Amino acid sequence: MNPVLAFDVNETLLDLSALDRRFEVAFGDRSVRGLWFGQMLQLSFVGVITDEYVDFTTAQRAALRMVAERRGVEISDDGVEEIVGGMRALPAHPEVRDALLRLSGAGIAMVTLTNSPLEVVEAQLEFAGIRDCFDQVLSADEVKRLKPAREPYELVAQRMSTGIRGVRLVAAHAWDISGALAAGCGAAFVARPGVIASPLGRQADIVGSDLSHVADRILERLSSDRKGTGL
Repeated sequence: MNPVLAFDVNETLLDLSALDRRFEVAFGDRSVRGLWFGQMLQLSFVGVITDEYVDFTTAQRAALRMVAERRGVEISDDGVEEIVGGMRALPAHPEVRDALLRLSGAGIAMVTLTNSPLEVVEAQLEFAGIRDCFDQVLSADEVKRLKPAREPYELVAQRMSTGIRGVRLVAAHAWDISGALAAGCGAAFVARPGVIASPLGRQADIVGSDLSHVADRILERLSSDRKGTGL
């Protein structure tokens, strides 16, 4: 049986560098985007660990204020919303749509699995022109436990009526890959420039430099499995 592919959205499918101009306006330095994203993840993960849920959008706003204070920069409410609102208007990486269409054309069920709230991810996918590539749009916000907690990955299995081992996460984040593997899923790592796999623990058995290369490997695996030869 074909696996269900669950795709992370931010950075895996969508290009966050589109926010760089907004960070340059707000902070005078576009590299602050990376600091902000890391701080936002930290806030989100603390919410998971302490069982005090923080939705992804709230974490984004809070992280902006923390980074601004750390750098001695004043950021207004409008400035915060300019950046957070920009998350809804990110382009897909150039190869993404073609890779998704090749996978769906092979009869593979595909969903998103993101930490962003459903309203946000629906807007993101529509803006990027890839909403039609997915059978369902799923969000960790639905279970009030953000990835890498196990509940979001289990949500995919439940909604798609398969066992957890029938789910393969596709993501460009080492922490997401680790969470999926710990939950019992398979994983494919999109090793975009500057992205490094964790050297600890279990590893994704499919790795590619972009989504096109990952799609090639998934389709090769599917072809080999159908022939009963493995890969």
